[in-house]
Amino acid sequence: MAGPDVGDPAPDFELPGTGGQTYRLSDYRGRNVVLAFYPGDATKVCTKQFCSYRDNADQLDGLDAEVLGISPQSVDSHERWTREQELNVPLLADEDISVSRSYGVTGWLGPLARFTELKDETVDGRYVMRAIFVIDGEGVVRHRHVSRTGATFQSVDDIERAVAAIG
Repeated sequence: MAGPDVGDPAPDFELPGTGGQTYRLSDYRGRNVVLAFYPGDATKVCTKQFCSYRDNADQLDGLDAEVLGISPQSVDSHERWTREQELNVPLLADEDISVSRSYGVTGWLGPLARFTELKDETVDGRYVMRAIFVIDGEGVVRHRHVSRTGATFQSVDDIERAVAAIG
């Protein structure tokens, strides 16, 4: 499944997350949302990504958007990683990767990748790609960026530009 493209309605979801909350995309109607899909808690690039969000908290707080992280790890894993790194973005547990699939951001873990830190972050041989979706207050995807390799991530500046482009 390719998932939604720019201009398409964003698939709704309900996921448990940090802080003991349940997160529903529909609860954010009227507000912009940034969904940051990522492969795994405490992995090298994911830690750089979410620590950059922490380190640029003022800039993130200034966005006209709520930022949510989504990966296949459990809420317990998310809570532990949040405490260890003092993260400031709510993390949602997509343990069966159904939400990630609906957004078209899963891939098959190839033979060589099985030797990387992703090997422990798969569900039935599938992993979650690093991706950013910016969704407007009407629930429409306005920005989509998917990194097939996951070696890089969109910076807070990139996210800021994408949210500002909504107008």
